Amino acid sequence: MHNLTGILDNKGCPLEKQKFTWKEMAGRPISKLDDDAFTRVRVILMNGVEVDALRLKHIGARFHRDLRLPLAQIRRVEHQQATAVNWLLSADHSPLETTIAYEQVAIEVTAAVAQSEPDPYQAQTYRFGLLEDFDHLYRYSAMLDRLEGKDANNILQGYTDIVPGRPTSQHHRAPEDDLRDSYDKNQAQLITKIHAAMITAAEYQTHDYYMNIGPTFADPVARQLYAEIAAVEEQHVTQYGSLMDPDESFIEKWLVHEAMEVYAYASCAEQEENPRIKELWERFVDYELGQLNVACEWFKKVERRDPAEILGGDLPKMMAFKSQRDFVRKVLDEEVDLRTDGAKYVPKEEESAASLSYREQLHSDGIPSDVVSAGYRWAPGTEQTRKQ
Repeated sequence: MHNLTGILDNKGCPLEKQKFTWKEMAGRPISKLDDDAFTRVRVILMNGVEVDALRLKHIGARFHRDLRLPLAQIRRVEHQQATAVNWLLSADHSPLETTIAYEQVAIEVTAAVAQSEPDPYQAQTYRFGLLEDFDHLYRYSAMLDRLEGKDANNILQGYTDIVPGRPTSQHHRAPEDDLRDSYDKNQAQLITKIHAAMITAAEYQTHDYYMNIGPTFADPVARQLYAEIAAVEEQHVTQYGSLMDPDESFIEKWLVHEAMEVYAYASCAEQEENPRIKELWERFVDYELGQLNVACEWFKKVERRDPAEILGGDLPKMMAFKSQRDFVRKVLDEEVDLRTDGAKYVPKEEESAASLSYREQLHSDGIPSDVVSAGYRWAPGTEQTRKQ
């Protein structure tokens, strides 16, 4: 499974045979407490990947008349896959608990990607972003304790630390300081392209979730906290999206995205411990191979090139779904004071004047992420069970 060129020999399940019933789409959910936290990490990640696949194809269809039908046919299945995946989340997750789970995905998956990314600048970007998601987890954990009297570790299951990272108040940057240097499509390894597509998809999903959930809270600090962190997630989508080469054609990006979906589902299938969910991941590897082969046929037809030009070369081992605590602590220790000046990473004292000015205006009425965690320090249990 480590060579996508070899994967092209496997046609997977033909697109016309990729079918669902309502019962399959809205099936039995996972258990909030009994399933391993990384089963939920995989569920959230793969929903984000599928929703991003839909987004990319909707945009592509606006520019390519000949591709409208094949893109619509694949989107139909991808929507049904996204439903089957996202409906695995159980109803006993409160929106705040799901938020904690989203941040665990961002931290653990981005940390795994950062360590297997061969391009030093791209790896630096993932490390930079994960320290911000790490701090978001801390702020939301404080909110969960205060608002619902719950310990975030019930969701995290001890895999992910709950301590401050780069302070959320420092994440707000001028737009020019969120753009990164992209990979060169002719030089970058396939895994570099896969990583950028995957992390952009994950962050996009997080942004959309916070934008939808934020207004449903009555608590004024919670409403402001979601507004603040949703703004950072938009910056993260900008940051990670800019890692991709804008000179790639739409159909190249489509091919990379399909390859990324195969790789991500294969990683899920390899490590899933719940047999019922593992079976779903394996089924979707087969579906994605079928979809990838449709993309390959259109790539040959439209660009008159061999898909192996894009998909050639070995991949590292499957993405690791496991606690990255030691790596995250090391990055926190060494890089928490990094800031940006344009596309460059710089020490705190060299941060761009544009970002400092932008932040000053934004914070002039107070900073929700500071308010929510004032005096908060995570310890097992909750405020309700500790002596005041």
